[in-house]
Amino acid sequence: MHNITPYTSPSYFIYLLILLLPIIIGLFNGRRFKVYETIATLGILIITFFGDNAIQGISLVAFIIYEFIVVFGYRRYRENHNNFWIFFWAVVLAIIPLVIVKVSPVAHSVKLSLFGFLGISYLTFKVVELIMESRDGAIKEITSWQFFRFILFFPTISSGPIDRFPRFEKDYDKVPEREEYLKLFQSGINKIMQGFLYKFILGYFFGTLMLPQVAALAMSYRHTNFLGLSWAILPYMYVYSMYLFFDFAGYSLFAIAISNFMGVKTPANFNQPFKSVNIKDFWNRWHMTLSFWFRDFIYMRLMFLFMKKKWIKSRVTIANIGYVTLFLIMGFWHGLTWYYIVYGIFHASAMIINDAWLRFKKRHKSLPSNRFTKYLAIFITFNVVCFSFLIFSGFLNTLWFVK
Repeated sequence: MHNITPYTSPSYFIYLLILLLPIIIGLFNGRRFKVYETIATLGILIITFFGDNAIQGISLVAFIIYEFIVVFGYRRYRENHNNFWIFFWAVVLAIIPLVIVKVSPVAHSVKLSLFGFLGISYLTFKVVELIMESRDGAIKEITSWQFFRFILFFPTISSGPIDRFPRFEKDYDKVPEREEYLKLFQSGINKIMQGFLYKFILGYFFGTLMLPQVAALAMSYRHTNFLGLSWAILPYMYVYSMYLFFDFAGYSLFAIAISNFMGVKTPANFNQPFKSVNIKDFWNRWHMTLSFWFRDFIYMRLMFLFMKKKWIKSRVTIANIGYVTLFLIMGFWHGLTWYYIVYGIFHASAMIINDAWLRFKKRHKSLPSNRFTKYLAIFITFNVVCFSFLIFSGFLNTLWFVK
């Protein structure tokens, strides 16, 4: 049996339907079958990770055991102590498996890449949250069972959305009333239908039908223009941006829908991002659970550290340093290649410029603000974002460096 990537094939949805049916019936009747949900989770994990490429499953098991030791080791220490450096090294230990996986392509090491499995990034984010919120006191208690249940929640295991432990546990420990569950179930049905439209129709149209065509067109000009840049790269930029959105948003809708069927209100990942009026608004709408995670656990903590230590007096400078740090980390997280790093620098620069513009507008209240300026802002933001996705796609690397 082949490993089946979640939400990519009819067979996966058939398995889901079979495994979810008892859960749905139970919740409809006011009961949560926790033992059965564990069995269903194991079934999905076997389908996803233990096919003919069982190394992924072995890596997942090793990762879970390792992170369990790190999290509960730190929580036991935290009961009576609160040294910053112990906390720091606990976080470092938690992200080491992910760093190994990200470094392996650059190191050209097949052995290192064997540590990887589908979804390692998103599971690492959950683990880091558990450590950070244990230190803050936001997570006061967590049992072994709750740890495994949260980390291995199968609807979101491979690519999010990224939930938070306190919010997840609140939903999971509560069996919704029948009327509330029916609304959740209806919401899940709507998201399933929208997900099919996004991923298998629009995503297929832009990614499978159009993208190879516009890529070939842009490549045909590579030797006739400076750096291979021509008008033909614009269709690729827009088509790739549409493909990226519909494919990922479709996946996220499936994950949220299955969560809803299980009585869990997993947070949304996208909120009409191409209607954003500026780049900050965009990051409040695009891959929201990831951007909010980076904001809360990296950016805000870095800002607090700078202000507490009073290393720099200017809040503007502190914010700008935070943007560069945040988006560089996000770039490195996507991969150790030049275009991911440039993508991060590009967005950090866009955020800095956007903040400067907002400060300028605040000082010059006579500047026009109407429907036209709003649409102009949306148009500019859309094109800035699409250009960043052109960088992110790696197509420029192919255009310039691949023979």
